[in-house]
Amino acid sequence: MKEGLVSIITSLYNSEAYIAQTIESVLAQTYTDWEMIITDDGSVDNSTSIVESYSAKDQRIRLLRLNANGGPGIARNNSISNANGQYIAFLDSDDLWYPDKLKTQLELMNRTGCGVVYSSYHTCDENNKINGSVICRSRIPYWRIICDNAIGFLTMMYDRKVTGLELLPEIRKRQDWGLNIKLIKKCRIAYGVKEPLACYRIRTGSVSREKFPLIKYNVAIYRQILGYSKPVSILMFTFVFLPFYFGKKLLNVIHNVFNKR
Repeated sequence: MKEGLVSIITSLYNSEAYIAQTIESVLAQTYTDWEMIITDDGSVDNSTSIVESYSAKDQRIRLLRLNANGGPGIARNNSISNANGQYIAFLDSDDLWYPDKLKTQLELMNRTGCGVVYSSYHTCDENNKINGSVICRSRIPYWRIICDNAIGFLTMMYDRKVTGLELLPEIRKRQDWGLNIKLIKKCRIAYGVKEPLACYRIRTGSVSREKFPLIKYNVAIYRQILGYSKPVSILMFTFVFLPFYFGKKLLNVIHNVFNKR
């Protein structure tokens, strides 16, 4: 582990239209002590060629490949397993960071001594048009993260000196929430930056776009990560997760409506 180094974990799958913009947003960071570890999850487009053109010019960018498509959790874990940094941050191959993202969050970590940080973020469409904001909470204690995943994964970063090196649970979806639960259980509280530091791209047909099929994975988090029985997991999802989830969505809608005036 190299102290001060940020390992940026990126899963890549058929993102030839966006991966160059994603890498450029990392190259534009005002904090420059980073490595970007991109694991290709079986892309069949030109994504890997684009990454190779960048890695040939900047040794901080590395491309790894999986033999078969396993989903973003497995791809991310492959990158984490090859990370050298003290800090682990996540950026998918179609999302963007703003230039001060790493600098701002590292300052928060140093100021608070916390092991997990995150931030607010914008949302945009496939043509880079910003269409909304997701405003984060200032802090998230452990009890709150088990109610609903209140952290945008493209903004999350953790300090392995505080939490140890943690991998995502290898389930097809919602593995980001599972990792957040594991990390905050160790450090008890995470801190957020209210300023949007990233942009999450909403794409047609993305893994996380359709919410209804995610229900079984939400229940799986309660069972596999928290160890609840199946009946308790279903009750937690129905009477805890859903109210918190829709409450969060409502507050976001209100915020975006008033900001457009």
